[in-house]
Amino acid sequence: MRGRIFSVEEFGIFDGDGIRTTVFLKGCPLRCSWCHSPEGQRCETEYLRSPNGCLNCGKCLDAGETAIGRRVLCEASIAACPRNLVRVCGEDVTSEELAARVLKNADILRAVGGGVTFSGGEPTMQYDFLMEMLEILEGKVHRAVETTGYIDEDRFARLLGKTDLVLYDLKLMDGTLHKKYTGVDNAVILANYRRMAKSPLRFITRVPLIPGVTDTEENLDAICAFLGENAVSYVELLPYNRLAGSKYKLCGRQYRPDFDETRTVNIDLEKFERHHIKAVRL
Repeated sequence: MRGRIFSVEEFGIFDGDGIRTTVFLKGCPLRCSWCHSPEGQRCETEYLRSPNGCLNCGKCLDAGETAIGRRVLCEASIAACPRNLVRVCGEDVTSEELAARVLKNADILRAVGGGVTFSGGEPTMQYDFLMEMLEILEGKVHRAVETTGYIDEDRFARLLGKTDLVLYDLKLMDGTLHKKYTGVDNAVILANYRRMAKSPLRFITRVPLIPGVTDTEENLDAICAFLGENAVSYVELLPYNRLAGSKYKLCGRQYRPDFDETRTVNIDLEKFERHHIKAVRL
């Protein structure tokens, strides 16, 4: 089976236990206002152009017009750029090829209590490929999946039986606000979380701290209540990436967050403690 990835990062320490290899799969059904991986949103292969050092000579676009009849970046643009600022984003690999890349460091990863984490984008967008990868790696290396939880409930139930750890994002509890800031409703996300919480599988809840959006008193109170209902006593708080906008230029897009990103995020950790939840800021 073939899948499409946009990055493989080795020796990471923030994507699960120990030191890990993180595989980023292309494609995501959400469009979070604060997304710091816009190159992972679209399923198709893209061509990125760094604005740093660009001469604005237009040769990359000229190559696109010659090759495919449109003034856009394409494969021919890579060789046409005089400063080598154009690159492809989206590598097609077979499950065997990707497994070999992951397992080359398997001894090291096992020795330090680490493993492999599948992230994105949203890795379940390539569900069949993800499941095949998890099956191939079973018993060879610890496996984790980082997910938004926005996936068909039956598919998610099968996924729970194929991985060793789930890193699960909880963003907004209010369905209307969730759709406003991510583009999708959160009903299936909450339903999948409840199913996961009842399963024997180990999981880690993660909350991104977005100024004025997810860090409000109302949202954090609702998250604490939801965690309590599901007997969850640990949560990781992810900082807002203030450099997120820089990647959009690579994709030829503009970063237009509909919130005040300059606002300071102030989190009362005692709020979580009052709900008997240990909150850790990463």
